Amino acid sequence: MIVEQLSLVDFRNYAAAEVTLDRGPNLFVGSNGQGKTNLAEAIAYLATLGSHRVSTDAPLVREGADAAIIRTRLAHGERRVQLELQINRQGSNKARVNGAPIRPAELPRYAQVVLFAPEDLQIVRGDPSARRRFVDQLLIQRAPRMSGVLADYDRVLPAAQCPAQVSPGARDPRRSAVHARGVGRETRRPGVRGHRHPCRAQRRDVGAARPCLRGDRRRRSRPGARVDAVGARRRPGRGRGCRDRRGRRRHPELFRAALAARRSAELDRGVTLVGPHRDDLLLRVRGLPVKGYASHGESWSMALGLRLASAELLRERSLLGDPVLILDDVFAELDADRRERLAGMAAGYEQVIVTAAVEPDVPDALRAHVVRVEAGTILPADAIPAAEPADGR
Repeated sequence: MIVEQLSLVDFRNYAAAEVTLDRGPNLFVGSNGQGKTNLAEAIAYLATLGSHRVSTDAPLVREGADAAIIRTRLAHGERRVQLELQINRQGSNKARVNGAPIRPAELPRYAQVVLFAPEDLQIVRGDPSARRRFVDQLLIQRAPRMSGVLADYDRVLPAAQCPAQVSPGARDPRRSAVHARGVGRETRRPGVRGHRHPCRAQRRDVGAARPCLRGDRRRRSRPGARVDAVGARRRPGRGRGCRDRRGRRRHPELFRAALAARRSAELDRGVTLVGPHRDDLLLRVRGLPVKGYASHGESWSMALGLRLASAELLRERSLLGDPVLILDDVFAELDADRRERLAGMAAGYEQVIVTAAVEPDVPDALRAHVVRVEAGTILPADAIPAAEPADGR
């Protein structure tokens, strides 16, 4: 997949902007705070239906405007697709494909993007919600229909978060999404399990020391929750209690049993104790949890490895071609050797978008097409870059 053209109206600091991109490497370069990441964020939003920096859409709309518009032309081989998304400060967003209205949830069918940014350290070091969000965004890109499944569960979740407000004889609101979320778990597990070996390989290739990764899922949808080791000899979902006599998976039934078993405890404590919204992805390096034991460099390498592994997973199964790989302000954190290794890996993708404040930080292999950005304005390709401040900021 190739992003050939990107147009923005009232998005972040852009009143209006239009960028033409090439196949292969594209570099957005400019001083800090000029809008480089905003361009990358707009492209990624079409594929993930969310920002990697904020949890709500309002900050994406330029101050003083009611809505932001993202338009892009994508190339899937010989086929061209025009996507348009209107992000409203209030109310539902609107989307079009080749001029025809569609639900915004259908956009990931046409766009696949993997973006790595400094904020991804939260996947490794942050609370479980960051890891759930990472897995769910990958899930949506691999199976766009799961966007509706996740939305169904999230819609009933607020009522379930206060079980003390539900009378003892009332129907637990989570039950209306049990089957849908059970299907979601079936799709989510292979994605988590599939990350193990690709992530190991990516961390080794970027030069991480002792590249040992183990991903576990701590599940909160069964009575007596246990930790399921990814890639273990007895894999999750293949144990005796997970299937019925006909070989069908029994997660909806297990979820219902868990709800019933913990109902009294939830009423006593006034908090929801059961549900996939309490799952966690446990990451390990050298046999120890990454969170709390990994150095800053190891955490950075782990987060980068997860994103690169995501790109490999999408690449293997996608009908759209390679996902667009976006590396946002990555090279400033790497030494020269790791920069060259990462550049060699990224150069194999159909299209790569890199942002950087200092152009020489980026290896020559990823500087084929340079776009200069200054104060929300796209400069001509031959524009002379502004001098860097003496303090390097």
